Amino acid sequence: MTKELSEYPLRAPGHSAGLLDLGRWSFLLRLLVKKELRVRYRGSALGMVWSYVKPAVQLVVYYIAMGKFMGLGRSIPSYVVYLFAGMVMINFFNEILSNTTRSIIWNAPLVGKIYLPRELFPVSSLWVAFVHVVPQIVVLIVGALLFGWRPTPVHILVGVLSVLTIGMFSLGLGLLFAAFNVFFRDAENFVDLLSMVAIWVSPVFYQWHMVADVFPRWLVNLYMLNPLAMGVELSHFCFWAPTQGVVEAGRTSWDLMAPSMPALMMGSFVIAFGVLLIGQLVFHRLEGKFAQEL
Repeated sequence: MTKELSEYPLRAPGHSAGLLDLGRWSFLLRLLVKKELRVRYRGSALGMVWSYVKPAVQLVVYYIAMGKFMGLGRSIPSYVVYLFAGMVMINFFNEILSNTTRSIIWNAPLVGKIYLPRELFPVSSLWVAFVHVVPQIVVLIVGALLFGWRPTPVHILVGVLSVLTIGMFSLGLGLLFAAFNVFFRDAENFVDLLSMVAIWVSPVFYQWHMVADVFPRWLVNLYMLNPLAMGVELSHFCFWAPTQGVVEAGRTSWDLMAPSMPALMMGSFVIAFGVLLIGQLVFHRLEGKFAQEL
């Protein structure tokens, strides 16, 4: 018995080893994810089918309204794929950030009555967001194939890196704001503001070189180091750059910044990891007071 107990070092009440401790609680994490999905689609006849229907309708609306009526497709080849590739990543970011920020408040009864790593709640919200983004990616792939999408393994790898970068960045911010939200409900309003401007601080409706045409190079590099902007651009490289219209045009958005793009990509990934680390440290520092505040 003594040997078994020694495998689990004593910690201060209300604290865990953070994200590193979640492997031991994987079963409970799966239960929390299933609970969130069940609550989300309670009373719905179609259930998860809506996760495919909504992005499919959104893609068609973008194609007609912005690609045809507004004529944006004339200046940017395969514009609907370009736009939707960015929107999918923004939706992923916004859902993670919004739900993780509110995750501790939503699970206040569990936080106040039983001990478990508090990080389980934000991470479960991350997994729910991932479950929802997969159907959007499927619709995006189908739409890209209609525009002659022919990716290489490099394109696929960059697409995975896009999801990882935005996932780490948004989870780090989510842990930070989830902790603050326990003490100050204003955190939710601040997150709503971030979600509102997220689409404009990343190249979704416009191409990043439009920023380069207005601002000096150092400021453009700072803009591209933003993990959200870089995540969107990596998504463009994965889904939009290999489409037939872009290939026939003979250039992609990366051609304008190819020499420094690998360094910016690595810098953005490091920043996303740093935000995740800071979010975890702040969350870990404050989690011991969650129960009494709730």
